[in-house]
Amino acid sequence: METILIVDDDPDILRLVSYNLQHAGYATVTAVSGRIALDLVANERPDLIILDLMLPDIDGVEVFRHLRRQEDSRRIPVVMLTARGEEADRVLGFETGVDDYVTKPFSPRELVLRVKSILRRGKEACGEALRAGAIQIFPSRRQCLVHDSPVALTPKEFDLLLELAIAAGNVVSRDRILEEIWGYSSDASSRTLDTHIRRLREKLGSEAVLVETVRGIGFRLAASPRKDNE
Repeated sequence: METILIVDDDPDILRLVSYNLQHAGYATVTAVSGRIALDLVANERPDLIILDLMLPDIDGVEVFRHLRRQEDSRRIPVVMLTARGEEADRVLGFETGVDDYVTKPFSPRELVLRVKSILRRGKEACGEALRAGAIQIFPSRRQCLVHDSPVALTPKEFDLLLELAIAAGNVVSRDRILEEIWGYSSDASSRTLDTHIRRLREKLGSEAVLVETVRGIGFRLAASPRKDNE
């Protein structure tokens, strides 16, 4: 059974999130401060951490940075949970490298879906490189190379590329991408997907043509560029 560490100084949030995760089949441990969380990570080695940004001793960003500096915890996925909703705070979370960002008040079902999605991708991500054209994707170390040169992708951009690569040339519907990576589906999130696809293509350079749009359905990652007569 996978274990989720929930870090929040609000006992109601701890009870709510723990209940929903346990109902979904996960074991949970809780911490009300950053220092307690770091001790639990060292002793419990959770499979995923839900981390509040505003904590009474060490703020969530500093806790996250400490986790990423330690070899034993640097690969544990982290979902940042916070009452802040301003864009600057969301950008801060993603720039530090968190795997996802959930703003309070939140839907417990949505949070569980996001946790499931992150853990599923981790299971599917084997140590071998996934390849398409000159693109190489290394899931275990979350690295992407194009023509053997590293490409700096945000966590969501990497997850999007990995989701397409795992499909091995098959079309992945927009709804599936939205649920697997963002944990929800709506018109607004569809625009978010389009933005991430555009930015991903920009970063892939000459290999951007491999990220194909299948009109009315979704996207796929082709093994090689399509010819004009195909």
